[in-house]
Amino acid sequence: MIGRIPVLDVSPLVDCGRRPAKAVVGETFTVSATVFREGHDAVAANVVLRDPAGRAGPWTPMRELAQGTDRWGAEVTPDAEGRWTYTVEAWSDPVATWRHHAGIKIPAGIDTGLVLEEGAELYERAAGGVPKNEGREHVLKAVDALRDEQRPAAARLAAALTPEAVGTLDRFPLRELVSASRPMPLQVERRRALYGSWYEFFPRSEGAVLAEGQPPVSGTFRTAAERLPAIAAMGFDVVYLPPIHPIGTAFRKGPDNALHAGPHDVGSPWAIGSPDGGHDAIHPDLGTLADFDHFVRKARGLRIEVALDFALQCSPDHPWVGKHPEWFRHRADGSIAYAENPPKKYQDIYPVDFDTDLPGIVRETLRVLRFWMDHGVRIFRVDNPHTKPVVFWEKVIGDINRTDPDVVFLAEAFTRPAMMHTLAAIGFQQSYTYFTWRNSKQELTEYLTELSGDAAAYMRPNFFVNTPDILHAYLQGGGRPAFEARAVLAATLSPAWGVYAGFELCEHEAVRPGSEEYASSEKYELRPRDWEAAERENRTIAPLITALNRVRRRHPALQQLRNLHFHRVDNEAVIAFSKRSGNDTVVTVVNLDPRHTQEATVSLDMPELGLDWHESVPVRDELTGETYHWGRDNYVRLEPGRAPAHVLALRPSSPIGGSPTT
Repeated sequence: MIGRIPVLDVSPLVDCGRRPAKAVVGETFTVSATVFREGHDAVAANVVLRDPAGRAGPWTPMRELAQGTDRWGAEVTPDAEGRWTYTVEAWSDPVATWRHHAGIKIPAGIDTGLVLEEGAELYERAAGGVPKNEGREHVLKAVDALRDEQRPAAARLAAALTPEAVGTLDRFPLRELVSASRPMPLQVERRRALYGSWYEFFPRSEGAVLAEGQPPVSGTFRTAAERLPAIAAMGFDVVYLPPIHPIGTAFRKGPDNALHAGPHDVGSPWAIGSPDGGHDAIHPDLGTLADFDHFVRKARGLRIEVALDFALQCSPDHPWVGKHPEWFRHRADGSIAYAENPPKKYQDIYPVDFDTDLPGIVRETLRVLRFWMDHGVRIFRVDNPHTKPVVFWEKVIGDINRTDPDVVFLAEAFTRPAMMHTLAAIGFQQSYTYFTWRNSKQELTEYLTELSGDAAAYMRPNFFVNTPDILHAYLQGGGRPAFEARAVLAATLSPAWGVYAGFELCEHEAVRPGSEEYASSEKYELRPRDWEAAERENRTIAPLITALNRVRRRHPALQQLRNLHFHRVDNEAVIAFSKRSGNDTVVTVVNLDPRHTQEATVSLDMPELGLDWHESVPVRDELTGETYHWGRDNYVRLEPGRAPAHVLALRPSSPIGGSPTT
């Protein structure tokens, strides 16, 4: 039902308000609504945030976002975790209406005495709503002036429009015909749900020994823990581990997904389950549960969280296959259907059939997740959630987050947009995205505009630059400059980004032309890397990654998503964008061409940066330490391998003159 003052199209709104919009502690976002009324009287609006205890904070005044559009908005910032609500209140503003009329009639000498008395009565009523010591005396002084017939009419009006009187009534307005939207739900989560730098690696490869003529020796959690200080030194907040469970032997895959494995082939970690156990067990080659606990403790000591892969599927040897045959789909010949993603076949993996015993699968899933939560895991990267019913994830994530709201779920769902968005809406805190396949300026601009717009109210992207499954052609053929450009883009466009081990070494060899699969894929074999030799021989971009993560921690603007703004560049091979949070502003310019030097003029939208069009300000390149003077139009020259990008911190507090050039 429409109120006396209509309040329509409140945003953000997820599933017509049936599901909560999302934010994290300290995240600023805009609440907007369409507000209008009949006739010409002034209206105003404000936002009321209520915390999880139902307490209303000071309401936030809204402003019309564009003159004559009736679209109003205000920025709000929740400061605690939990389920909040936000409400838009619209109201008639009789004081603003009077000021408008008086500003026309008094100079024209129309109904002068009547208009001034009407203003006095309004101000008198308004003063009753102003607390003592909050400026009430300024309003009452205006009342006296409006009724002082010994003064000229213009002076009486001017006394009512002093900054002191207007400022007081802006803070404590006289509100009439107040009409409120229904309360909208808002789920506020911890900052890691939005912001973090992820590093993925296979523990079995760290410390592994490969000797010709000898069976391979797997790395363990103890040897993998020795890699953690280097990961922490690069500035990563999260270490993500692919499945760590026992691996089946039935239909085990060989190197490069070969159908037949040799006697010493280690198999795919995603073929979960053997006589040694299932999803709540650790592969014997990796060590014991105590070794895993040691790994988690060491990571925590380095201020790194451990994210664990949760792949709800089984090898033919998984204990569930014998104990719960009803959890799997059987074919006409009685065999269990293995996983397929044509043309790919995964004979070593059985998918779960959720339509035979959904409650039982939910219970077992919750048991497994809580088992690992008890061992210090608070982040789960969920493998292929789009191949499971949405209702299943809604039940599972809802149950976990009711008791443990700090647990974060990342959806690895490279699939159709409707499924990706729905998984985010029903509870997944983060989502993989199509970023890997967005490489041109147009593709990046369109996609990031979508992600940072309305979708940001419920879907948070995590920009992995590569994965064990995805080695994009851009990286295969672009050499080191391609890896550098993608790292800068991911780290500055998204508050959450990630790399899979080997990215820093610019590993780029595909298994075959036209494939995105790595040659000698780590999914099927051990792949120890000589990190020290790579550093000595300058075969690593770890210093750039370290610098990017340091910059991200230094600048709150880069820890946000909804503040992204693209700027015009006269070269399609160069992209420019900014992020601004309070007084912190960062402008990033990237050469998207990994093979050629590019020159361009970057034309900044100065008001978007909090600057006047004529201003010129010093900017510091956070990657090189160099300082330039930038204004509205700026020349850049970006050379692959030397200076592929600028990440510029603005210093608008000391504007200077001069021509804006680099």
